[in-house]
Amino acid sequence: MADAYAGRRERVREHCSAAGADAALITRAANVRYLTGCAPCGASLLLTRERALLALPDDLPPDDTGEHLIAPDVTRLPVAAGSDTALAAAAAATRSGVSGLAVEEHDLTVSRHRAVGDLIAGTRLVDLGRTVERLRVVKDEHEIADLRIAAEIADQALGELLESILVGRTERHLAMELERRMIDHGADRAAFPVSVGTGSHSGQAAHQPTDRRVEEGDFLTVVMGAQYRGYGVSTARTFVIGAAPAPWQVELHRLVFRAQRAGREALGPGVEQCVPDRAARQVLEAAGHTEPSPHPVGHGIGLEIREAPRLGPADMGKLDSRVPVTVGPGVHLPGRGGVRIEDTLVVRPLEEGGPELLTITTKELLAL
Repeated sequence: MADAYAGRRERVREHCSAAGADAALITRAANVRYLTGCAPCGASLLLTRERALLALPDDLPPDDTGEHLIAPDVTRLPVAAGSDTALAAAAAATRSGVSGLAVEEHDLTVSRHRAVGDLIAGTRLVDLGRTVERLRVVKDEHEIADLRIAAEIADQALGELLESILVGRTERHLAMELERRMIDHGADRAAFPVSVGTGSHSGQAAHQPTDRRVEEGDFLTVVMGAQYRGYGVSTARTFVIGAAPAPWQVELHRLVFRAQRAGREALGPGVEQCVPDRAARQVLEAAGHTEPSPHPVGHGIGLEIREAPRLGPADMGKLDSRVPVTVGPGVHLPGRGGVRIEDTLVVRPLEEGGPELLTITTKELLAL
């Protein structure tokens, strides 16, 4: 991995040189981790032509796990607890004689940007933009391996829950249990707050669990993901509780399943980002389900739960190979409930088997 981190930092240096800067100040937590292996801790990275200097709080507990090793060719700069690591890194840039410093303006607050500028008066500040985020879009096989493990953890936790008694338990309790099970199976944490929706709450994209209890005949939608070594996945499944599903539940689940499959099958290198969304949306619209404000069918995923690219109806960029994305259409019928089905996949060319499915829990309409 040390070589991978070094290669990533070298690509950032090349961008800085092209922009007329001889150093970069990286402050966005996911970007610092991508370039150094350092888990999020308030650290900032100064990247000059000669070295990588990681400013990090001096009160951090030691990492005994061996899972978040900082690249060995990165020099550490301890910073007093409560002090701004970005300012410490900027001061080091001044001492190094940096003449042009590229910063992540989209991450720095106005006050931090002003403080950095005051500290390095005489040094030209330029915007690094989303250079590192663009580098992060295409994953290497080390990153994809971590995503596979995260997906296995999420699938295992969900599979265990489905074997337990669900009737009478609250959405909130089920969400907490899923988070605990993922951690028990080796996750860093849940990749995002688990959403469990039952009955009229089912099928919603961003439902916050309540004290509503699971009842016979309910739809039950679970939206969840595990994070492993910083990399997260997302998956959603919808089941029916107790008795055999009602005809309208079978029909709605079959429709969303078809839409999700159409979106998955549309993935491929060189495909415009809007195509998977269009493929899934056409299935739903043909059945009379339209959204007044369409949500993208999916998005990139990795060190952050929402990364580039976005798979929305107006997104015109093209997909690359080895880009992990989510595909998750859904339909919610107010007052009745709904269905949401989502997977995390890695874009692959057809000669490699096509899209690689990471989240493999069954998408059948199980009666639990």
